Amino acid sequence: MKLGVLALQGDFKEHVKSFSQLGIDTLEIRNPEELSNLNGLVIPGGESTTITKLIDIYGFRDAILKSVKQGMNIWGTCAGMIVVSKRLTDPYPNPLGLIDIEVSRNWYGSQINSFEVAIPFKELGPKVFPGIFIRAPYISSVDESNKSIKVLARLSDGTPVAIIQKHKNHKILVTSFHPELTDDLRVHQYFVKMTE
Repeated sequence: MKLGVLALQGDFKEHVKSFSQLGIDTLEIRNPEELSNLNGLVIPGGESTTITKLIDIYGFRDAILKSVKQGMNIWGTCAGMIVVSKRLTDPYPNPLGLIDIEVSRNWYGSQINSFEVAIPFKELGPKVFPGIFIRAPYISSVDESNKSIKVLARLSDGTPVAIIQKHKNHKILVTSFHPELTDDLRVHQYFVKMTE
């Protein structure tokens, strides 16, 4: 198994550390050529406009889309979820269009409005997951009649915060929270299993 974390901006090192605690070596991806033969790529939290600009400046857009078509799985966390979504309620940035959801940036306010909440996440077992939300995006629309899409976790008000979409030869996972900032490695384990 070969996993990578897009290391252009954001908290990529935290993801690498989480995977390493699971005994999995993960590449920090800084050039489009490094995407070849990856089973999975994490697009981390950070600043979505900056990440998207750097994706375009360094020629990642076509390389990511091509690799996904060839079977590379993706996990976008927070800003990464914005980057991989199909539509945004904001005029920018220009997302990659990899998962059929609409997202609103910074829905929950600024850094000062960050919060932590226990999230039921059935795929991870009965124990709730510690969801850390920092300037978190909001999934404003998801077509749950689409059988390829599954909501994995919701806040108590019903807001979806983790979604997977299964395509013929790849899967796209998104979380609006930051599992890499906790000691709980279950979402990282889930992504590893997803890419096997």
